[in-house]
Amino acid sequence: MKRPERPLRLGTRGSPLALAQAHMTAQALRDAHGWDQDAIVTVIVQTSGDRIQDRALAEIGGKALWTKELDRALVEGEIDCAVHSMKDVETIRPEAIHVAAMLPRADVRDRLVGAENLAALPPQPIVGTSSPRRAAQVKRLRPDAQIILFRGNVATRLAKLEAGEAHATLLAAAGLDRLGQADIGATVEIDTMLPAPSQGAVGIETLADNADMLGWLAAINHRDTFDCVMAERAVLRGLGGTCHSPIAALAVLEGAQIHLRAEIISPEGDETVGDEAWLARGDAAAAEAIGRGLLERASPALRSLFEG
Repeated sequence: MKRPERPLRLGTRGSPLALAQAHMTAQALRDAHGWDQDAIVTVIVQTSGDRIQDRALAEIGGKALWTKELDRALVEGEIDCAVHSMKDVETIRPEAIHVAAMLPRADVRDRLVGAENLAALPPQPIVGTSSPRRAAQVKRLRPDAQIILFRGNVATRLAKLEAGEAHATLLAAAGLDRLGQADIGATVEIDTMLPAPSQGAVGIETLADNADMLGWLAAINHRDTFDCVMAERAVLRGLGGTCHSPIAALAVLEGAQIHLRAEIISPEGDETVGDEAWLARGDAAAAEAIGRGLLERASPALRSLFEG
């Protein structure tokens, strides 16, 4: 393909993790196309989610707080593509914006920081998290736990833990690894805490009608990651899931098929509805059906979390 006539503007949030993921994306593009350092510039776009740190996302607009400013920058031509942690991207995206590529997925698991495992925490432990999914899974395993809000980037949350605001917190292994902090925390296995949909995946979006950018990004798309993450996002569509809703899902390629596991959990952890299936790549309808099936089997109280 032709070389860009000017440096490509890669939009990103300004957190250390977001910048690390943006740099990974830029280097992948340079390597794929043989471009020099000056072919790509990074444009930091401050998001509402970065500015507002004292409330849960569900109370102030949900995942759009991570994307709406980057979406605006794309539509208004201020950037050519935007890099996201895919688990922060809303399930339904604007028609004008297209998820064009994903980098190879990193470790999908969570890490518990503050103890070797949840059982090792003291009675009535305080656990800091802003994730409804992690909160519900902790309550399922430790009904005596008290959940408090931990917002902010990795360093902020670790500082809160160091200051004694909680006994433990949970962070994504992928984020810690990308920040060079692989030695922090004890890995929680998938069978103990199924991860969030899209956890560990970095996605790059551009305008759906930007043929040149779509072509350049296609060269760095990791198809296995893309297909698995899209299956997990299809489960979310079936659920109508929001930031209020404790949802976990993981799709893994097994041979020619995708093995998909998903579950919804009540906030107190006393009800879990799960399912698994083997799907063909790209079978979004089957993945959506799994989400709808979870709701059909849920109690009215759990189902109500996904309504309206």
